[in-house]
Amino acid sequence: MHFQSDNENPVSKTADPKSSLAIGLIDEIADWLMSEALGEAEVKSLFEGCCNRLRAAGIPLWRALLTYPTLHPLYASIWLIWYRDQEMGGFESRTGYESGSEEYQKSPFFLMTNTRIPFLRRQLVGEEANLDFPVLTEFRDQGATDYLAFLMPFGAAAYEGPMINGIMTTWTTDRASGFSAADVQSLQRIEKRLAVACRVMIERQIARNILSTYLGRDAGRQVLNGQIKRGDGETIHAVIWYSDLRSSTRMADTLAPAEFLGVLNSYFECTAGAVLANDGEVLRFVGDAVLAIFPIRDGGATAQQACQAALAAARDANDRVKRLDDGQSSAGGLGISFGLGLHVGDVMYGNIGVPERLEFSVIGPSANEVARLENLTKSYDRQVLVSGEFAQHLPIAWESLGLHELRGVGTPFEVFAPPDE
Repeated sequence: MHFQSDNENPVSKTADPKSSLAIGLIDEIADWLMSEALGEAEVKSLFEGCCNRLRAAGIPLWRALLTYPTLHPLYASIWLIWYRDQEMGGFESRTGYESGSEEYQKSPFFLMTNTRIPFLRRQLVGEEANLDFPVLTEFRDQGATDYLAFLMPFGAAAYEGPMINGIMTTWTTDRASGFSAADVQSLQRIEKRLAVACRVMIERQIARNILSTYLGRDAGRQVLNGQIKRGDGETIHAVIWYSDLRSSTRMADTLAPAEFLGVLNSYFECTAGAVLANDGEVLRFVGDAVLAIFPIRDGGATAQQACQAALAAARDANDRVKRLDDGQSSAGGLGISFGLGLHVGDVMYGNIGVPERLEFSVIGPSANEVARLENLTKSYDRQVLVSGEFAQHLPIAWESLGLHELRGVGTPFEVFAPPDE
């Protein structure tokens, strides 16, 4: 089958008006894709918009799929599936599918990636039908008649990793006669533009994923927006969270390294996970401690709302740790618990370090005070202690533990314990 190149004139002198109109619509889609590549759109909206425009241009799409690998701690790849008769289903993790499962090895993608075939077509009905992959039989049974698959690698090094660096798309129709030669030609042309636009958006999304994973959602956004110089940042008012794993030294001495690492990560899922689940921002893991904030901003959370969220996160973390401790055989019966300090104050939120190696975190007296506050939980054998600045924003029956002189803090601190700990 001959595919027309971009340099060939797609409109012959004898072309009919309908054909010229269709080609003009495809040109518009190609231009739209390049325009979107320069904007801030996401891959999902790009693909959905592309499919809808192709349908409007006369391409008889019934189903379309776009998949690409990503760097994300939860997902190996993103799958976007568009159906003519329903909204796009979003993304799903298919880690097992790419890792050599039988389902993957029997798919068109396995053949294409291992043989580097850029294009595959299968007619699903009629004398020339070829249902050599199980998924094609499924499509045929749902009414599909023709199937196209494209592999678009991103450069010469696309095949060097465990997964191809690029996009794969499939286009399926239920028109009785299948795709015409002009349809295939149009899809091939659009495929190139779609790949270019997707590459820009995918790399931008991966950058966001990495920064969010290693710095936190808000800090990652600020760094991506250009706050990358030492000293860049702002003074913010926030609830400050500092929690620490109890008896971690004893656990480290008792458990094998791999077991202790597993317990530590499970513990972080309880504490840091509770912060994230209640709209907090995890900034650092300091050994086995968690430093986090619940920002108080105009147009955002009020001081009372931030304190409520932090206290809810504390209860959530406590519940999670109890469930973990009850089922944690790898802890060797040592018991898992933590201490937590909650404080409200101003902190400098930004870049610190040396020019070649920066960290986005919070610094200032309030950050030091909350660490000292957490340390008092051991003396009082309490899990959660809060400062007077925190307690004043929540009208509940706090238990005052009196004034304390904290190391490095000039003014005595009044310390409170929550009533329902």
